[in-house]
Amino acid sequence: MKYLIEVEKAKEAVGGRPSVGPVYRSVTAKDGLTPPVPGLDCCWDVFRDAVEKYPNNRMLGWREMVDGKAGKYVWQTYKEVYDIVIRLGKAIRSCGVQPGEKCGIYGVNSPEWMMSMQACNAHGLYCVPLYDTLGAGAVEFIICHSEVSIAFIEEKKISELLKTFPNATKYLKTLVSFGKVSPDHKEAVEKYGLAIHAWEDFLKLGDNENYDLPEKNKSDICTIMYTSGTTGDPKGVMISNESILAIIAGVKSLLSSVNESLSEKDVYMSYLPLAHVFDRVIEECIVHHGGSIGFWRGDVKLLVEDLGELRPTIFCAVPRVLDRIYAGLISKVSAGSRLKSALFNVAYSYKLFNLKRGTKHGDAAPIFDKVVFNKVKQGLGGRVKIILSGAAPLSSHVEAFLRVVTCSYVMQGYGLTETCAGTFVSLPNEMSMLGSVGPPVPNVDVCLESVPEMGYDALAATPRGEVCVRGKTLFSGYYKREDLTNEVMIDGWFHTGDVGEWQPDGTLKIIDRKKNIFKLSQGEYVAVENLENIYGLVSAIDSIWVYGNSFESFSSLCCKEFIIGELSKIGKENKLKGFEFIKAVHLDPTPFDMERELLTPTYKKKRPQLLKYYQDVIDNMYKAANKPST
Repeated sequence: MKYLIEVEKAKEAVGGRPSVGPVYRSVTAKDGLTPPVPGLDCCWDVFRDAVEKYPNNRMLGWREMVDGKAGKYVWQTYKEVYDIVIRLGKAIRSCGVQPGEKCGIYGVNSPEWMMSMQACNAHGLYCVPLYDTLGAGAVEFIICHSEVSIAFIEEKKISELLKTFPNATKYLKTLVSFGKVSPDHKEAVEKYGLAIHAWEDFLKLGDNENYDLPEKNKSDICTIMYTSGTTGDPKGVMISNESILAIIAGVKSLLSSVNESLSEKDVYMSYLPLAHVFDRVIEECIVHHGGSIGFWRGDVKLLVEDLGELRPTIFCAVPRVLDRIYAGLISKVSAGSRLKSALFNVAYSYKLFNLKRGTKHGDAAPIFDKVVFNKVKQGLGGRVKIILSGAAPLSSHVEAFLRVVTCSYVMQGYGLTETCAGTFVSLPNEMSMLGSVGPPVPNVDVCLESVPEMGYDALAATPRGEVCVRGKTLFSGYYKREDLTNEVMIDGWFHTGDVGEWQPDGTLKIIDRKKNIFKLSQGEYVAVENLENIYGLVSAIDSIWVYGNSFESFSSLCCKEFIIGELSKIGKENKLKGFEFIKAVHLDPTPFDMERELLTPTYKKKRPQLLKYYQDVIDNMYKAANKPST
């Protein structure tokens, strides 16, 4: 395999365990997995080291509001941010918070979010992002489960946090607003014996105090990130300093292998949630290199405008955002004159042809890049050199289109919270990797384990099986859930639950999900068994199977109105999120049965067989639902 080297032989099934394919690592790691960056022992070192090297570089920026309108980006330097973080840390400690305690952060990305996180890193606190897309009651669960004692909150999220009272007040003692505190909020919080502070007031609390920074080790936990479980409560993924440091080293090694690198001149648009590991590790990489991080205004409709003003060099996205960009560009091309459309199509075909035959993207069509595609490039600010897609699969046709028209590297990655995000990533200038997630990064080992019950064989001519990962990037376990940790961590290998297929060149395609859970195009997980239990409460339904496709979305409803109405009603009663609502149904008068191999002898649904049996029905439902209305 072109991009892989084999480091361990395959193993036949033994002792009740499935067969396992060969262990591979990236060919760029042929001399060993990427070592850590010298001099970095914890996440605080990443920031501290950057402050020493780049004190006057722009670090954090936001759009200044002038007469109610967004103006230019204004910036704080690394030294200015450092000074605030030191004050912030002293204020936290002055409230009695000790190293090892949990600090919650709740809100959209902002300079205050980043500074709160860095203060946690400085004083050895566990940073615990709080977010509500995991379902009703998730914020309350996370606070209580992780025992958060102090929380930083976006001003407009204070009302949401108050809904966790009184249960959360068993642990919460101090709240800090990123903005101001209204008299009503102050009264509501103090009623339960908690303290609440506005940001500027809180910073003053530690001005006359002095606290030594505690010693920190690579193995120390720096953050607990909660992620979806297949059913039930969210799981707290414990991530150590070492895991994040390993990712930073891996990114440097990967970019170096394709003659690229990050530098202090790089600018990153921060809009993907810092509550997720994908954005967290990217921002750590930017900080390590002394780059600049500009924050969006929190409105997806204004994102393109923010991009135009910030002019980033690195743009990370989930497929839903890239799908919107793709649809917008296609619409503009279609609305243009016949001559412009023809020119675009000729330019697109010519460049795509050259890319597919191996020409580097900068040399594939330089004249068309200037004459035709430059407008697209300018729409993203004009300086984007890398577009990285993650969190869910990106459609091949969208990836190909963006590789041609944006004049940038478009790379699709794969990873989980438990693997600290980056595990696989496609490479620049390699059009053969379309539809795959590329080879593994150079700091992990990877193998496939057979899944006999789904017909996947890791030892077959085309190896397919559950993706298993080993390396320093792995999480340290699920917080307070050793039982769940032991289910996925076996002999040092993390079992992802995703089914992959090795391609002849050594890249990987994700083709299925072993557990009954799937991702939507915006990156959200949906636990289908949980939804089936809830929707099964509708009396008109005898049995129900829920399916979703990461590559598809519904733009309109085209379904049986009564059943959809009943399903929506039961969904609202159980406080499901919008993305968990069923958008279309197919009604079959014949219940699922064993004769058609749709059920096991214990009446569990055979999901791969159900998908195969109803594939034509599903395809037609997506086509009907996405068909433009006339």
